[in-house]
Amino acid sequence: MAAPLRQGFHSARRRGWRSLMDGKEDITVLSHQSSLGGSDVKTQIVPPQPEKLIPPGFLSHPRTCGLVGMPFSWGQPRGGTDQGPDLMRKRGVANYITKLEWRFEECGNVEFEEPRLSDPTNPKYRNLKNSYAVGRACQNLAERTYEVASAGKFTLVMGGDHSIALGSIAGILKARPELSIVWVDAHADINTPESSPSGNLHGMPISFLMGLTEAKIPGFEWLEDYPKLDPSKLAFVGLRDVDPGERATIRKLGIQAYTMYEVDRYGIGNVMEHCLNHLSPDNSNPVHLSYDIDAVDPDFAPATGTMVRGGFTLREAHYIAERIAETGMLGSMDIVEVNPSLSCAEGGEETVELGVHLVASALGNRIM
Repeated sequence: MAAPLRQGFHSARRRGWRSLMDGKEDITVLSHQSSLGGSDVKTQIVPPQPEKLIPPGFLSHPRTCGLVGMPFSWGQPRGGTDQGPDLMRKRGVANYITKLEWRFEECGNVEFEEPRLSDPTNPKYRNLKNSYAVGRACQNLAERTYEVASAGKFTLVMGGDHSIALGSIAGILKARPELSIVWVDAHADINTPESSPSGNLHGMPISFLMGLTEAKIPGFEWLEDYPKLDPSKLAFVGLRDVDPGERATIRKLGIQAYTMYEVDRYGIGNVMEHCLNHLSPDNSNPVHLSYDIDAVDPDFAPATGTMVRGGFTLREAHYIAERIAETGMLGSMDIVEVNPSLSCAEGGEETVELGVHLVASALGNRIM
């Protein structure tokens, strides 16, 4: 199969609202002035067709999105990811959600304690960084996402670094045991305390969710009360920087993994069809989308901490969220690793805006 044409456009935008009537549909157009040549750049919000507004059985009616902020950055060494939730709020994520015919519930930011020198550790795993703080923070998040998901709400978690997915997914999995996970990331994040070359816990959430380590890490005891993630219910999309230990684990467990090689060879459309059919052939399982902004090429998402060239174009990035939304079974999402402190002001704004737009795509925004 021929490789698809991979292209996109790069822009920085300023806010401005106007509404248009196109036939029977109310289309909201966000009009922005681009810094590139002064051309006018628009982003439209197109609500779903009425038949798409009927939620699946695990979501309440009317459709409600509960937003949980997790301004946490201690799973990796760079500050700044803690700014992500509030910056995406300021960028207008709630307006996008309500324009897409969702009720919106602001659930606030999860509280947590920062690391202390007196925090308990396991002497055998001294390389783990801030492990007690990460574990306890994720416990707090798991309790919150369990509450939101159990109430039948679309559970949107805005981070924060990707270590928070341990908490977000644990809580949602407890509320929805048949949950399938689409993990969109340049990295596999399935290292264990034994295999991790860095000790950064944003590279380990999946191993803890699956119970792949026998290490007793203070702060993680709460996981004993939560279900384990079945490897057959996970699929990676967009991998391009995988550690040797992770590669061995993925092969050993038979986890479905689509690297950028498969995306280049087959196209993102075919990759997503295969992915979704693998996770739920009859389209009956709730789906969680865990979206790391570094899956997108740095040309389009420069403000993130672990950039790797050769990522998704803008359209590929949006198509992933659009296609999962189209199944009607997407009930929760993480958007993580937005770090505006690691780029110029323009790059930070663009990355924050992309995070908001990806949320809109996941919640049903479409072209027609």
